Amino acid sequence: MSKYLVVFAQAHQEFRVPELESVAQLYNFKISLSDEPEERDPSRPFMIIELESENHVRLLAKRCILIKSIYEFYGRGSTYEVLHLRNRAKRHMWERYIPETSFKFIVAAYNHKIPQHRQKEVVESFAYMGFMGKIDMKTPEITLGCFEEYATRNGQTRERHEGDGDFLQVYFGRLIEEGTARPLVQLFDVKKRSYFGNTSMEAEISLLMANQTLACSGKLIYDPFMGTGSMAYPVAYFGAQVMGSDIDGRQMRGKQTTPGVFRAASQYGVASRIIDICTFDVTNNPWRCGGLFDAIVTDPPYGVRAGAKRLGRKKELDADRLALYHEHRTNPRPDDSPYIPPTRPYELSDLAVDLVLLARYLLKPGGRLVFFLPTVTDQYEEVDIYTMLCDGMEVIANSLQDFGSWGRRLVTIRKVTSELYPPPDFSIRDSEAQDETQRVPAHRHFREKYFQGFKKAEEVEAENLSHLP
Repeated sequence: MSKYLVVFAQAHQEFRVPELESVAQLYNFKISLSDEPEERDPSRPFMIIELESENHVRLLAKRCILIKSIYEFYGRGSTYEVLHLRNRAKRHMWERYIPETSFKFIVAAYNHKIPQHRQKEVVESFAYMGFMGKIDMKTPEITLGCFEEYATRNGQTRERHEGDGDFLQVYFGRLIEEGTARPLVQLFDVKKRSYFGNTSMEAEISLLMANQTLACSGKLIYDPFMGTGSMAYPVAYFGAQVMGSDIDGRQMRGKQTTPGVFRAASQYGVASRIIDICTFDVTNNPWRCGGLFDAIVTDPPYGVRAGAKRLGRKKELDADRLALYHEHRTNPRPDDSPYIPPTRPYELSDLAVDLVLLARYLLKPGGRLVFFLPTVTDQYEEVDIYTMLCDGMEVIANSLQDFGSWGRRLVTIRKVTSELYPPPDFSIRDSEAQDETQRVPAHRHFREKYFQGFKKAEEVEAENLSHLP
């Protein structure tokens, strides 16, 4: 296997490795990452990977949203002396470009701006490579890249070019492919979409979620909390067929004759891949056989801008109201409007457990469930993700989008069994009935914690007491 240098976009650092591994699995090729924690550090913008061919490089660059470019790796070092020593040892990799190949040289840095005079010095330090071809800054046959990595200095005031040359590592290689998936972020920009809502997922995240589902032509993917369809469009763009449902059909339809989801899908040329949108509660769903879908992708509501609901009443009807209800159900008046069933809040921790059970029933063997789970930063522990698992399901990725006191985790769970399971029982649980020996996951009662400012229970109680007369 050959080594390649990946240059990442500076966004969603923890999502990089899961995306690389997912795309490699999608196209059925091997990718080797270093076992050293420092080499897999998601906060660093450069990563050295091993692949069997340049064709695999191009597949990654074509599909991975977080890749800016990939280079054939020639060497790296903590100083230019070390880099040049290692680059000379790789002469067999670049000597074929010496005679007549036109070339361009770029010098860049992460967390720093290199002054122009030193960029020239860096380029001249590679004179020993002896390229005799033409320098072509517009359409070169090859592009050579040199990248300096500096330590993060967020929040520090410094002079222009201060610390120039004090880099951690410098990398060198030949450009194989520019990342061509990054422009999709602008294509799916929510602000440019013909139909969206206040809970619509941002484009870059929805594209990352689509890659986690391994979306491609011939696959059938389901979104059980579709809303305005943010996850459906990139999944369909990558070739998959999509089904969607929501307990509130108004979110999917909008106010015009043509449902909003289909209008937005037409904007991206994928309306034919949206099979249908259905209105129902996932705990009272119409699926009568399992093993239908290759993936389930969704962003469940967690109560900040829109709360999760399920069919049922917050309080049971008394005898008189129950009798009146049955009378109206059996003998409706001609002028009565259609019956709208009551709903009750759906506790997030219960929803997560039910979603995994539903996925185990509906997914094909090897299928993936991809969804976001909000967590309180100070309370989160790794075990929280495993409290929602059931037999036959395993976590393969867990990436944090950090917002400070809270964050949301993109969780990818794979069905690892071919056993047939019956439809899950979504009986309403008593969320407060908790075994004292069992850990309370950080996402339980997330809505209440969010609007309390993520204060501890003692602090909330103290504040309540302070307002008493």
